[in-house]
Amino acid sequence: MSSLTRATHRCSLPLLALAIAAALLAACQKPAEPVAAAKPADAKPAATAPTDAPTADKPSTDKPASDTPELRIATIDGKTYDLAEHRGRWVVVNFWATWCAPCIKEMPELSALDTMREHIEVIGLAYEEIELPDMQAFLKEHPVSYPIAILDVTAPPAAFDTPRGLPMTYLIGPDGKVADKFLGPVDAKKIEDAIAKAGGPKPLEAESSETKPAAAKSAEAKPAQATPTA
Repeated sequence: MSSLTRATHRCSLPLLALAIAAALLAACQKPAEPVAAAKPADAKPAATAPTDAPTADKPSTDKPASDTPELRIATIDGKTYDLAEHRGRWVVVNFWATWCAPCIKEMPELSALDTMREHIEVIGLAYEEIELPDMQAFLKEHPVSYPIAILDVTAPPAAFDTPRGLPMTYLIGPDGKVADKFLGPVDAKKIEDAIAKAGGPKPLEAESSETKPAAAKSAEAKPAQATPTA
């Protein structure tokens, strides 16, 4: 064997020994444990916003508490006003207050309706905390033709909605049922138009224009007559 072959053989033996040792060492090592997958969080159902189920005893904010309201109340003149006794007429039930400027502004027109229309009556319900002498003093400066009652603001008439604003006015038909409701100021025309729309009498202005005879029109121009000459 040549010297070169012997040298190569001597170098290969240590390398082979190292490879065998490395293989044995790897075989003795503990295999790595697999990483456990993250446990998914328990899925929870999405929370839904609770909804209020409608209840039969909860009145609508757009409709009166009763279609045929009842009202029996003491007025400031010591009398008792009973709405049921006024069947057969159109009754304007007006919620108002002495501090309410639009309420004061509409009072003269409501008084005019009450005095000038036989088929219309008005009742004023003061929705405020006020003493009787103060109310009487106020009405001396702002007189009205219709009865006035002071309401208990903690217990207003249950047959009507609690006012969300003033003035608030109900129109009660001759049958005792609510014909219309107004939130905000009203005038005589608005009331009479609502009555006519509900099948009641038309405003006097409309009646007079419809019944006006044709002869009331402006006279037609007549041809000029010839002047006789001498």
